[in-house]
Amino acid sequence: MTTRRQFLTSASAAALSTSLFGANATGHIDAHVHVWPQHTDAFPLAEGFKPADMQPPSFTPEQLFAHCKPEGVTRIVLIQMSYYRFDNRYMLKAMADHPGTFGGVAIVDETQPDVVDKMKALAKQGVRGFRIYAGEKNLQQWLASDGMATMWKTAAKNGLAICPLINPDTLPLIDDMCERYPDTRVVIDHFARLGMKAPPTAHEVKALTALSRHEHTFVKTSAFYALGNKAAPYTDLGLMIRACRDTFGADRLMWASDCPFQVDPGHNYKDSIALIRDRLDFLSASDKTAMLRTTAERVFFH
Repeated sequence: MTTRRQFLTSASAAALSTSLFGANATGHIDAHVHVWPQHTDAFPLAEGFKPADMQPPSFTPEQLFAHCKPEGVTRIVLIQMSYYRFDNRYMLKAMADHPGTFGGVAIVDETQPDVVDKMKALAKQGVRGFRIYAGEKNLQQWLASDGMATMWKTAAKNGLAICPLINPDTLPLIDDMCERYPDTRVVIDHFARLGMKAPPTAHEVKALTALSRHEHTFVKTSAFYALGNKAAPYTDLGLMIRACRDTFGADRLMWASDCPFQVDPGHNYKDSIALIRDRLDFLSASDKTAMLRTTAERVFFH
């Protein structure tokens, strides 16, 4: 089902891009960043978290801009931080404080009866995606739950994305969900974490690229610091990126840093974006434009 939101005029899109960086819709987009403030009572941590868990102690929009602005990144997709679980207020505040700079991916509790109303209310505030992750749940039961079905149907009906944070063993289950809900936009975070614990196997890469048969499924080429050799220049990830480009096409891939973790000691922001922008000779100019801007723009800034 197509919604009015999917047909913003070019004038409306230009207005959305007005931000701290000016009305520049041609800059790069970082499709995955977390922000949080120094711990205060104004934004209490979710149950199970404590201030010592917040590493670094803060990562505010201003701290982010010091890394991304020199690399020509003018818009960013904020991902709700797990420290706050279903309390999306700080992310929404950052979005409101910097109009047009941030898109948002929120977290909602799919077990609650008001999940549809919550998703629609967040969409009105600029949220365009919803992160899902199983944690310790039984994966099959979790994905087959009534609440998960409601989320996927609501996302499809309202032009929103479901954004799974998963491990490689969950890919066949996500494939089943994409089959069941073919109109739902799905954005796989961090290559489904292929290569996080060991070099990705051919079987795992094939399970990821098999999702390309679903026309509304996308992949974030991201979190390079945590995958493969886990060291700059990250060119060992080129084979996996090429496999995704050859199957999904660059117009369904988007680059992301996964800050602030990308700027931990031993890593930096420039090396992350440089892998896509400068270091993979099989990527054409149009591939780079898609991965560094237009794919994320289409999904998260409509």
